[in-house]
Amino acid sequence: MHRLLKLASVTIAMALMSGKTLAQSLDVQSSLESSLHSVDKFNTASFQVADIKRVVAKAVARDIISHEQAWLGQLNSFNKLNLSKMMLSSDVSALGSKASGLTRQLKGLPSGGHQVFQVRLADEAMLDAWQQGQSPLVAFAPRGEDTQWLHVEAFDKHGQLHLLDATQLPQQPVLVVELDKQIVHKAGIAVMREVFTQHQINHSSVDGTAVLNSLHADTAISTSVINRIRLNDDKEPWISGAAEVYAIVNGVSPSRDEPVLDVVDLPYLDHDGQDYAPNQILIHWERYRWQAADVLLMEHDDNTNYQELAVAFLDVVTQAMKLIPNPKVQGYAIIPQLTNELIKAMPSHWFSNDDDYVDVFYTLFENRRYSNLMGASNNAKMTLSPLTIEPR
Repeated sequence: MHRLLKLASVTIAMALMSGKTLAQSLDVQSSLESSLHSVDKFNTASFQVADIKRVVAKAVARDIISHEQAWLGQLNSFNKLNLSKMMLSSDVSALGSKASGLTRQLKGLPSGGHQVFQVRLADEAMLDAWQQGQSPLVAFAPRGEDTQWLHVEAFDKHGQLHLLDATQLPQQPVLVVELDKQIVHKAGIAVMREVFTQHQINHSSVDGTAVLNSLHADTAISTSVINRIRLNDDKEPWISGAAEVYAIVNGVSPSRDEPVLDVVDLPYLDHDGQDYAPNQILIHWERYRWQAADVLLMEHDDNTNYQELAVAFLDVVTQAMKLIPNPKVQGYAIIPQLTNELIKAMPSHWFSNDDDYVDVFYTLFENRRYSNLMGASNNAKMTLSPLTIEPR
């Protein structure tokens, strides 16, 4: 990562560690404390969001005695509560704000904006026990591959550590400190779109304004719409919250020998084993040569740096495109080659958990209906149909 970003991360991290509250609660390994650098998937030993969540969880747990009744009244209908809306002690609130700023930096998000952490009741069935006076624990999802988790760390109101079974839902109420995915995912998608759009303008042979306005011309627009989509049930651990999935549409520009990447948010696709019927536009066909494109499904992950991810995607497919001889002769057959290079470039540990790569659909064509089409990894199933949008 760029040196400036590393320096910024270290600076913020040092500020985060400077106060008395953090000195009491930051007990991550000393090796991490002495070498804080950006969270990214290329460095599994880096200081990660899980380490920050641990600090926040322990701090929030200390406020249980004085504020838990207020939290019960503040929970929304999904049993979630953003840290900025919680009744917290001033030092814990300040710690949360610093943790949010550092996390935004690590994830490549704008520095300003909403608090990125929230607490979520691990299961709706725990609400009654909590209301009846059973004090909750405060937990967080650990590092690493979820299939290898044995225990989940949780803190009680006295700051004592409890090890919970990672595979069995606890009987005691548990509040999970996690990223507010609605806020983080929306901001991350915006960052990726900005990177992709700027690349398109910088490499276009026509005026940038014309590129941005191409979808608003007074002509009919050919699209493909998701009628139905489903992910397989992978039995995620109880501490994992709802997924946040997005699609990367990959193809070749109709005007030049350059790849085109679009990102499409699929925020409703939050649980495995459930059918969704969004009627959402997935592909704008005027953006792709040969009326063909691939679709790669990805899932939000705590350690994703959206800025780096978007730049890496562009670099990979651009370099792969340069290595393909006579792309016009090969035609749309080069598109899966670009997608495969994209997938191969991902570190192997991205595939150890469904939190990143979900599935891929190769070589989709314009004006075709696909009914219950399975992805190449047999994890996603989608029905896609053509839709022409007439001008006003």
